[in-house]
Amino acid sequence: MTLSTTIHGITFKNPIIAASGTFGFGEEYNELYDVSCLGGISSKGLTLHPKDGNEGIRVYETPAGMMNSVGLQNPGIEAFIRDGIANMRKFDTVLIANMGGHSMDDYVTGATMLSEADIDMLELNISCPNVKSGGMAFGIKAEVAREVVSAVRKVCKKPLIVKLSPNAENIVEMALACEEAGADALSLVNTFQAMAIDIHRRKPIFNNVYAGLSGAAIRPIALRMVHSVCKQVHVPVIGIGGIYTAEDILAFMMAGATAVQIGTVNFNNPLAGKELVDNLVKLCMQEGIQDINEIIGII
Repeated sequence: MTLSTTIHGITFKNPIIAASGTFGFGEEYNELYDVSCLGGISSKGLTLHPKDGNEGIRVYETPAGMMNSVGLQNPGIEAFIRDGIANMRKFDTVLIANMGGHSMDDYVTGATMLSEADIDMLELNISCPNVKSGGMAFGIKAEVAREVVSAVRKVCKKPLIVKLSPNAENIVEMALACEEAGADALSLVNTFQAMAIDIHRRKPIFNNVYAGLSGAAIRPIALRMVHSVCKQVHVPVIGIGGIYTAEDILAFMMAGATAVQIGTVNFNNPLAGKELVDNLVKLCMQEGIQDINEIIGII
């Protein structure tokens, strides 16, 4: 049986990647199971300078999911290159560095630094607010996204994944713009903008009022968006959004995804990564799937 899949020349032993922001740099989960069993790990979201993240409540459980407003807490790109990469390289899996930024200069400088580092792929998070343009995320308007991806592409020597926000004005138009600007692959979807209110305190749960919704609640919408994008682009797509079971993985791959990322499920069940790898093998055997690549995009 073949579970390995390839994205722009990078081979993953299986299509299961730990999603950025849900797995740290892999060390804590490796105390529970050997994370080398995963196809890949996308690092905690990195920014040019260290960030402390948001104050107040950061994670809030919702029916069939969770909301988060962590605020990209991270040690910064320089510290990651100095210390984090060596620790992640202890794991026999594809190393993806996830990077965000709040200005064009942030993205270009960060991508230049990471391109010289020992990473396998760079995942560009364009859901970050552009502080120089009133706070609207780079990933809302296709033309803005095209500009930042084009600028990063000029300096990026690594395979470039662009992570798309479901809050984009038009997700397919956004995907096509990023592909045309030089993305080697796309990952989608990031979290949906959402809100929760504490009726007793008569205040929003989160200090920033709005937060990102993830988990099983978004799965059907994420699956639709992945399917829509896969029908239009010619680069590999990594499916994200409420993936909890091996059946979910096959569904996203049948919709066109070459691989998937698992996120919120890691909070529900810290052993989810290993269990999903094992369950995917069993499910493929039950379904008579000899090569998982055969099912990509059959829907």
